[in-house]
Amino acid sequence: MLAQLIADYWLLNPLPVDVLIPVPLHARRLRERGYNQSSLLARHLSQIIDVPEVEEMLVRRKDTPPQARTSSAEQRHLNVTGAFTVHGRAIKGKRVMLIDDVCTSGATLDACAAVLKRVGAASVWGLTLAKET
Repeated sequence: MLAQLIADYWLLNPLPVDVLIPVPLHARRLRERGYNQSSLLARHLSQIIDVPEVEEMLVRRKDTPPQARTSSAEQRHLNVTGAFTVHGRAIKGKRVMLIDDVCTSGATLDACAAVLKRVGAASVWGLTLAKET
């Protein structure tokens, strides 16, 4: 149902993308939680809008505290600095849509976009279910 909300927005505001990439959790947090909410959204959104989802390429290598627990945008940016890496080069020349559940300050999306652009992504957009104000 939540992916359908994102798809409804997408249909009204289409962007030229080749692939959906969910914002990853660190392996420890994924084990604790048992699922990645961004991956679930991306997987279902992929089926609705017929854009492939790639889950294993972007990796959170640094176990950081949740962004919602930081007190400022500056701390959020510092929290995710160096937190992500990309496995492989298959993203070169691709137009990427990052999928996340909530955008607090944009720091996580910025950090993910920076590493994807560094390895050759043609463009990187971010789409979230909610925006914290």
